Amino acid sequence: MAQYQQIAGQDGSGLDLRSLKPARGFVTVVISTMALVAVCAIFAPSAISAGGLAGSLPFAAIIAIVGLGQMLVVQQGGFDLSLAGGVSLAVVITTHMSGGDDAQLLGSIAFAFGCAVVAGVVNGVLVGVLRLNAIVATIGMNALLYGAVFAVSGGVPRITTPLMSQIAAGKTLGIPNSVLFALGIMLLVSFVLKKTVIGRRFEAIGANPAAAHAAGLKVQLYQAMAYVFAQLHYCVAGILISGITREPTAFQGDSLLLPSVAVVVLAGTSLLGGRGFPISTVIAAFFLNQLSQFALAVGVPFSAQTIIQALALVFGIGVYSLRWKQAATKRALKSKTEETDNEV
Repeated sequence: MAQYQQIAGQDGSGLDLRSLKPARGFVTVVISTMALVAVCAIFAPSAISAGGLAGSLPFAAIIAIVGLGQMLVVQQGGFDLSLAGGVSLAVVITTHMSGGDDAQLLGSIAFAFGCAVVAGVVNGVLVGVLRLNAIVATIGMNALLYGAVFAVSGGVPRITTPLMSQIAAGKTLGIPNSVLFALGIMLLVSFVLKKTVIGRRFEAIGANPAAAHAAGLKVQLYQAMAYVFAQLHYCVAGILISGITREPTAFQGDSLLLPSVAVVVLAGTSLLGGRGFPISTVIAAFFLNQLSQFALAVGVPFSAQTIIQALALVFGIGVYSLRWKQAATKRALKSKTEETDNEV
């Protein structure tokens, strides 16, 4: 399934379907992933074996889900550093409040979603309405969420219920259920962002909040809701982790913050806000996870995983910074040309 960038006609009268072309981020991440798979096939075949993929794909799915949540916030020009606390809280609520009893599972999941909504609303109000710095506000929220994590769990890991393990770690038609969850969420996010009025307004606000405000759009509401939906993504990821990992700890979300930002950047979403690329983000999650598997297969220690993810993030920023610089240069030249024409 290709992701395309729609180019408006030169007269600005509408979209020219014949001018559809793949987005740069999509092409970049697909080529990078194909190249990585080829390298794995040559130097570390075990990284792409059936057994290897069966073990790694569920974790790629988790990265994809949190990446989609982070993407919504980045589209509004922000960062959500409360991701780790949001994921960890969902994990401990699902494992501790259910107490290993399937009958208590639904109630604990509902409570986890309720907490996610509250955290998202507070983040949204602080950043979208009160205009606090997103990094400062979400760091504070992350501290509060971890306080709740210790209040619920006491820092002690606990196994989940058999039903949760069956749902999250099971397979349907040979495909891990966690992957199906990630694909379903990706399709939902793609449809809302690209095919609905609300989604297009959301992207327009991210690209130019001042112009959107002048056009009468409710900028603060959309920016605040980005944090609510992001927390819902983190909650889903935490619930799935509680079933995928036999005995998840209270710090499961810590390792997901950097990958969530890395996959958003690798997918081509501008850190300055604007359009988002859900499909590219999911592919980037597979790429990043596969890169880690390749590194492990060739003997790189697990402790170096953070360095690998950071290098991937730097690579993404470097690639797309070139695009931003080129675009800025073109805009400057165009503006200068127009000024010269007006003087003449």
